[in-house]
Amino acid sequence: MPAPPPEQANAIEVHGVSKCYRLWHDSSGPVQYGLASVLNTLIGRRVNPVKYFRDFHALNNVSFTTKRGQSFAIIGRNGSGKSTLLQIIAGTLQATAGTVRVNGRVAALLELGSGFNPEFTGRENVFLYASILGLTRSEMEQRFESVAQFADIGEFMEQPIKIYSSGMALRLAFAVIVHIDATVLIIDEALAVGDVYFMQKCMRFLRDFRERGTLLFVSHDMGSVRSLCDSALWLEQGATRMHGNAQDVAAAYLAESNLSQKNSEVVQIKSFRTEPVVPTPPAPPTGQSFRLPVVAVENILTLSGFNSLSSGFGDGRIKIIDVQFIDAQGARLHTIRGGDVVCLMITAQCVEPTGNVLFGFNLKDRLGQHLFGENTHQCVPATEIAMHLGECYRARFTFQMPVLHQGQYTIAAAVASGTPGNHRQQQWLHEALVLSSATDWAHAGLVGLPMLGITVERHEPAAGI
Repeated sequence: MPAPPPEQANAIEVHGVSKCYRLWHDSSGPVQYGLASVLNTLIGRRVNPVKYFRDFHALNNVSFTTKRGQSFAIIGRNGSGKSTLLQIIAGTLQATAGTVRVNGRVAALLELGSGFNPEFTGRENVFLYASILGLTRSEMEQRFESVAQFADIGEFMEQPIKIYSSGMALRLAFAVIVHIDATVLIIDEALAVGDVYFMQKCMRFLRDFRERGTLLFVSHDMGSVRSLCDSALWLEQGATRMHGNAQDVAAAYLAESNLSQKNSEVVQIKSFRTEPVVPTPPAPPTGQSFRLPVVAVENILTLSGFNSLSSGFGDGRIKIIDVQFIDAQGARLHTIRGGDVVCLMITAQCVEPTGNVLFGFNLKDRLGQHLFGENTHQCVPATEIAMHLGECYRARFTFQMPVLHQGQYTIAAAVASGTPGNHRQQQWLHEALVLSSATDWAHAGLVGLPMLGITVERHEPAAGI
């Protein structure tokens, strides 16, 4: 395939873009200013605009370039100009100054309900939204069933949009943009309203889209920025604060956000106690396990039932029939606690004889980021497991559950044949279980590691230091 012309090597080119709004001092300002301008022109005088309005610069001389196939994030606080910039790039808003060039078919998900008529049904809005994005009716008719399957809103497809929840509207809008063959995808904060199942479906699509298209992404979630994007632009009060590698920009943004939050804190210094604040627990007796203590956190995790209808993939010679957390007696658990030693059990049944069988799991956050996981090969080599028709096997993974931030998490369960480095998935379930955490845990990091002990004590430096 020949290389694109030099002027089309970039997917998005933004040069010196500014957006200025007039903020009128009162509601009659536009009329008064218009009349004053006419009268002053007749008598040869110049009207003083300060009496009627002031200029507000939502964007001020912003420039950046996104190459084809690159994922680019725009971050910043509320009111920094992120959404304004996206609307200008998407063509729904005109810049006051500067130029924007986009090469390729653009699909934009800027705000829920944009492009939808609330009185139309979901089906009617699919065709309306697709036509706005450049597809003909015949093209969308060929893709409608796939759109409906992706949105997964059932009978509501034939109901008017005005009765939809925000999550249902998101499902429908995202399902349409998935199916229009866009080369440039622009997404605002809309994804924040999705449930964990749909959110992970969207993130899987976005990661796949990165392999063939250009993604422009706005988010307050630095985890998703780091996970999805190559480069980032940090906007502050409408101007560029930082532009560069997404990891570096996100780290700088988080550092300043944390600093600004702490500026208002008052720290009281108290004398240290000479004894440890939290003593180190004694070593457990041989043959006994102990649960590492969780410091100042009660992290209750609510568990869903096994989702046998979870989306997934695989050859199907082995089928996962249950995934659950169990207690010491083998009973199914409905809640667990961050910091507890837990046992995850995956049960699978053989449909066709299969050798070299592996079991595994991953814990993922709402963005589909893999936090941790394991497979059975570490302790039971796959060569030792051969399943025959109708046989069931159970794999148990015992580990200490970390402390989880507020939100929803999923367990992906898998059974495969081969080795960890060279295998075929027999069944992979993306969301076999859902874990819900209500803990508003303030520590940094994706998960919390319960401490064995934390001590603070006075220390006298050695002489001469």
